[in-house]
Amino acid sequence: MLAVFVATEPSHAGNTPPWRTPAPKHPVATATPIPLPSPDRLLYLIRRQFRSHRPPPPYITYTLVRKQTLDDGYPDLLNSYTYHIWVRDSDRAALGRRVYRGSSRGTLEFLRPSFNEPWDPGPPAADLFEPAPLHPHTNPREFVPTPEPSGSLPPTIASVTVLGEFDYRVTRITNEGGQIHVSLLPRRDPDRNRLRELYVDSKTLELQKVVATDKLYETGDGGNHVYPMLFTVTLSWMHNMPIVTQIHGTPTYQADSEYLGRDATVDYDFSDITFPDSLPQWYFDPRSYADHATDAPQ
Repeated sequence: MLAVFVATEPSHAGNTPPWRTPAPKHPVATATPIPLPSPDRLLYLIRRQFRSHRPPPPYITYTLVRKQTLDDGYPDLLNSYTYHIWVRDSDRAALGRRVYRGSSRGTLEFLRPSFNEPWDPGPPAADLFEPAPLHPHTNPREFVPTPEPSGSLPPTIASVTVLGEFDYRVTRITNEGGQIHVSLLPRRDPDRNRLRELYVDSKTLELQKVVATDKLYETGDGGNHVYPMLFTVTLSWMHNMPIVTQIHGTPTYQADSEYLGRDATVDYDFSDITFPDSLPQWYFDPRSYADHATDAPQ
């Protein structure tokens, strides 16, 4: 019996009973990070995604509420107001009426909403990647912006990826929750290339917030003043495209520039945004305003 036991014992050493077999080890699931494109390509993709929705619809109407504070933080009643605005996108010509209390409305005014000009920024569907004008204009009637390209694209014959030369250098890229934060530095002409920070959706690269330089122009009894500002532009999703809905401006500290004051701010809120299929053409001809005092829009 002993001999049989010894002879058969090694046979069990190579075949461990099933109840003694260790449980199989399952591989630990690890998330593999998806690498971001190169900084220049990421900026290219963000701009391409933003402009894939352009040009915007031909007409847009909205209410603009401007609220400004003085150096001491108190409301600046003179420079705080509300306007109803009707815009033709092809040349950004616009009809504006100031809104007072109740149903009271101001006279018909010809406007040209745009950033980095001596009037209020806009419209909500503005191209935020467009550089500021070489020289600010003084009268909205005296210039016509270059229309954006429109129409169908030509047929594709070949496909070549070219990033082109950018006016910005990407200095920093960080993931912040569901957003990608991109910091920019102008390669040249910082007064015209005004973007400084971009916040985009990490999955779609849709633009959600922009920090850009701008200027605040004021005309009064004390003369004309130009204050360098930093605008934080917030975008919302509307009409299948990103739309500017809020701008918060704070003064910047630049050498040899006029100083608005540390506690002074300006806010623009865009609401009641609509995209009508058409608007009367006289809205955009200031010479005809006198003939339409009775049928002017409210």
